[in-house]
Amino acid sequence: MITIEFHHLVAFAVALIVAFFATPIVRKIAVNSGAVNIPNDSRRVHKKPMALMGGLAIIAGFVLAAAYSFATKDIKSFTEYLTKPETLGIIAGVLIIIILGIIDDIKVLRARVKLPVQLIAAIIVVSTGTRITAISKPFQSTVAVHPSMMYMLGDILAYIISILWIVGMTNAINLIDGLDGLAAGVSGIAAMTLYIVSVIRRQDDIAIIAVSLVGAIAGFLPYNFNPAKIFMGDTGATFLGFILAIISIEGTMKSVTALAVAIPILVLGLPIFDTMFAIFRRLLHGKSIVEADRGHLHHRLLDMGLSHRMAVICLYIVSGALSLISIALVDKGLLPSIILLIMIVVFGIGGARNLKDIAVTPQDNGMEQKKTANTEHIDAQLEAASGIKQEASSEEKKISGTEVNKGE
Repeated sequence: MITIEFHHLVAFAVALIVAFFATPIVRKIAVNSGAVNIPNDSRRVHKKPMALMGGLAIIAGFVLAAAYSFATKDIKSFTEYLTKPETLGIIAGVLIIIILGIIDDIKVLRARVKLPVQLIAAIIVVSTGTRITAISKPFQSTVAVHPSMMYMLGDILAYIISILWIVGMTNAINLIDGLDGLAAGVSGIAAMTLYIVSVIRRQDDIAIIAVSLVGAIAGFLPYNFNPAKIFMGDTGATFLGFILAIISIEGTMKSVTALAVAIPILVLGLPIFDTMFAIFRRLLHGKSIVEADRGHLHHRLLDMGLSHRMAVICLYIVSGALSLISIALVDKGLLPSIILLIMIVVFGIGGARNLKDIAVTPQDNGMEQKKTANTEHIDAQLEAASGIKQEASSEEKKISGTEVNKGE
C-alpha cells in the first residue's frame, strides 16, 4: 500500500507555487538578457521567437521546496547532510550544469564545448560518492536479493558507467525538448514514478526530492504546454536530465533489489530510446551524432499528421506506460510486469498502426487569445530581439483585421 505523507504534499505545493509565480519573472529576465529562441530552421516547430531559460523557474521551485521540507523535518540532520562530500559534489555538479545552460540559452554553444563541461560536472558528482556500484543479476524470482546475487562493479567500471549514465540522461532529456511541454511533461512523469517507487521502498529523503521536482514541473507546465509562452531551454532540459539521473542512482540503482537497473531505464525509457535511435540514425547516414536533425519521435508523429498537442499526449502516454511497468516491477515482481508489458505492447502496436487515421491537423481552438498590455510589450521585445518585423498584407487584414508577423 502506498502511503503519501503530509510533508510530501507540502513539498509538492511549495514547489508548484514557487515555479508558477516565478515563471513570468523568468520570462522577463530571459527577454531582457537576449535568451530568445528564433525559429530559423525546419527542425523548429514554433513559428515565432520564444523566451528561453524557463528552467530557472523549475530550479527555484525545486530547490526552495526541497530545502524547506528537509529543514522543517529535521534541521540538524539537514545541516549535517549539506556538509557531506556526496552532497557538496551534487551541488557543485548541478551548479555547473545550470550555469552552462544559462550561457547556452543566451549565447548558443557548440556540442564540443558543452560535452566536456557536462563530463566535468558528472565526474565531480561520481567522484564524491554518487555512483552505481552493483548491477543485479536478471530474472531473479524475488524483489529483495542477497548481495551475492549482484554483479559488483570495480571502481573503474563503476565510475565509467555512472558518468555515462549521468551525461547520457542530461542530453537525452535535452534531445526530446522539441515540442511544447514534451520534455517537461516526460520529466514530470519520470519524477512522479521515482517518487512512487521511493514511497514503496520507504526512502523518505528521495521521495521529498522527487516530489519537489514533480511540483516544480507542474508549476511551469501551464506556461510551457502548447501554445507555449516560454521554453525551459537548455537551462531546464539539462538540469532535469542531470537531476533525474542522480535521483535514479540514489533511489533505485544503489538498492540491493532484483532488476534495480531496469527501473530507471524503464522510467526514462522514452528519452533513452529516442537518443539511441538518433545516434544510430545519424551514424547510418554518415552524419555526426551531435548534428541536429528532424528525425526524432515527435517529428515523426507530426509528419504523420498529428496535431502538436496530440503528438505530445501520445508521448506522455508512452512514457506513462513505461513508468507503470517499472512501478509494477517494484511492487508486484517480474511476472506481473511482463504480463502488463505484453498487454501494453499489443494494444500499443494496434493503436499506433491506426493512429494516422484519426490524426488531427494542427489547429488552435479558433478563439483569439486576449493579450494584456504587459504580454504585448514582451512580445514586442521578442520581435525586436529577433529582428522580425511586423508586416501585413491587405488580404490578411480583410480576413483577420489584425497584423500578421512575418520573418524577413
